[in-house]
Amino acid sequence: MKTILRIENLTKMYNKDVTALSAVSLDVKKGEFIAIIGRSGAGKSTLLRCINRMVDPTSGQILFEDVDVAALPKRSLRPVRAKIGMIFQHYNLVDRQTVIENVLHGRLGHKSTFNGVFSRYTYDEKLQAVNIISKLDLTSQIYKRCDELSGGQKQRVGIARALIQDPHLILCDEPIASLDPGSAKVIMDHLRKICDETGITIMVNLHQVDVAVKYADRIVGINAGRVLYDGSPKKLAKKTIYEIYGSEDGELILD
Repeated sequence: MKTILRIENLTKMYNKDVTALSAVSLDVKKGEFIAIIGRSGAGKSTLLRCINRMVDPTSGQILFEDVDVAALPKRSLRPVRAKIGMIFQHYNLVDRQTVIENVLHGRLGHKSTFNGVFSRYTYDEKLQAVNIISKLDLTSQIYKRCDELSGGQKQRVGIARALIQDPHLILCDEPIASLDPGSAKVIMDHLRKICDETGITIMVNLHQVDVAVKYADRIVGINAGRVLYDGSPKKLAKKTIYEIYGSEDGELILD
């Protein structure tokens, strides 16, 4: 499989005393489903946010489709970000707008400022939005305001918004942390299906080891900004889980 993302010696320091990431290196293949596990504050969110430059790295390289994202000036980031979908723990939706309006926001990175400001979407974009909403079982909610939805429904809107970008990579920052187990399973099932059916690469931050083992092709374990494990879910030993979490029951750590 082709390498879509190569991270080399990525370091992020928030000040001289706080190192969020320390010389992280990863190669990500096209079509992989990668779960990144670790405690709160381990550096998982910082890693994802460095990849799309929501956070500026202190040093290192982030080669996304052979472009060094870390070296790009801010004004040149838009075409790269258009290829990278982002799904957030707290949804990041416009509550007063409808499901389809929120989904169409995913097209803004492909539009001129004028068309974006005035929400000028093409017929094909609207049709694409309807099709994606249908695949995520949200057709009956399509014209509801997002503040009328459950948490699981909101997260599916977030997935739809990412998909309409036609992304090559989707970054999921704790997408199930705020959900009940039933809703969490629905979200993970959708993400796994998207990866399998479209070949979109997915990187998802998780606290729960059992969920990571069930869904991921590969697990990356982070503690204090360092990668302690990078490999198959089947080879993740209890001793390693203890090192990552400071607990033998990493799957129960939900904070």
